[in-house]
Amino acid sequence: MTESFDVVIVGGAVIGSAAAFFLAEALPRSARVLVLEADTGYAHCATTRSLASIRHQFSTPENVRMSMFGTEFLRHAGARLEVNGEAPLIGFVEAGYLFLATAAGWATLQCNHAVQRAEGAQVALLGGEALAARFPWLATGDLAGGSLGLAGEGWLDAHGLMHGLQRKARSLGVQVRAGRVEALLREGSRIGAVRLADGSTIGCGTVINAAGTGAAALARTAGIELPVQARKRCVFHFRSPEAAPGCPLVIDPCGLYFRPEGAGFLCGMAPPEDEDPECSDFDVPPGWFEDRLWPLLAQRVPGFEAARPLSSWAGHYDVNVFDHNVILGAHPQIDNLLFANGFSGHGLQQSPAIGRALMELVLHGGFRSLDLGALGWQRVLQNRPLREVNVV
Repeated sequence: MTESFDVVIVGGAVIGSAAAFFLAEALPRSARVLVLEADTGYAHCATTRSLASIRHQFSTPENVRMSMFGTEFLRHAGARLEVNGEAPLIGFVEAGYLFLATAAGWATLQCNHAVQRAEGAQVALLGGEALAARFPWLATGDLAGGSLGLAGEGWLDAHGLMHGLQRKARSLGVQVRAGRVEALLREGSRIGAVRLADGSTIGCGTVINAAGTGAAALARTAGIELPVQARKRCVFHFRSPEAAPGCPLVIDPCGLYFRPEGAGFLCGMAPPEDEDPECSDFDVPPGWFEDRLWPLLAQRVPGFEAARPLSSWAGHYDVNVFDHNVILGAHPQIDNLLFANGFSGHGLQQSPAIGRALMELVLHGGFRSLDLGALGWQRVLQNRPLREVNVV
């Protein structure tokens, strides 16, 4: 007889773990929740290879709201995720984001700022002179100004959050197993079971697709085309005699980003669109730091001219190529399959809000805390993209 669960979550990284945690908190202990994860070491998931940061500075109100809840959750995560007196180490550093703009991008920054302030985000616009005074190590001659997060933004320990969510979910009765889901077995307008690589099947009341870069292939087995692709992003760790005191996570107009990390800095930049194909490898392109990033770093922070690379790694974003926003909720063709895919680099910071939203969809059939209906399938099916401008 096929084993069955009330909820089967495909993908155990931060989104799947957040969904498991919120479901475990809300459901009766008799409910059966299963998380299935193929990469149980989480060596290649987006969560553990990300920059591990959180910001409120988005252009889409829903993204601002989700990340603001993420900050609230992080501030109290130690107590909320405590198990047997042991709290996870989240390492949340509230040091802010700083988006820089030239004259050409100033109007867009102002528009985004208005959206963020309307949602209650604590952000400030700084003109060129104010930037130079606050960050004297920054070259500001070509800048019209910047937008600085004053509270709630920063970076954290991605492993700590993910494992903290999962450990707490387990303590509340969630089962987490190693297993690669190869197919969703559709029965009309429902998913009756999932089939694993070993040929076994598991029945389900609800399935949550939290499979990251594997989400599109999984959706395809149920006859759904999900516009999500894996795109490579590289992160570089470097040291420099320039300490850049008070440095937030800086986003340059060219797309370069950098932030402090221990005694050094992390940096990176998305490649040009024509050099950004769907990919599966984790190779760091040779010369990327020396040829592309280093000149830009030294141009923005003259002291970084003496920067020296220490290490690097590559990870994959699950990019929604339709509009760079998550696709959240059920497809109209299938009642009991919930999607949480295409975060385009925003998954870690939005995981608490998404986990809570998925719990509400399972329990209530709709959102209760934040209205995230605009992020559903209808916009995709009707070709009405809800574009996120602030993609890093």
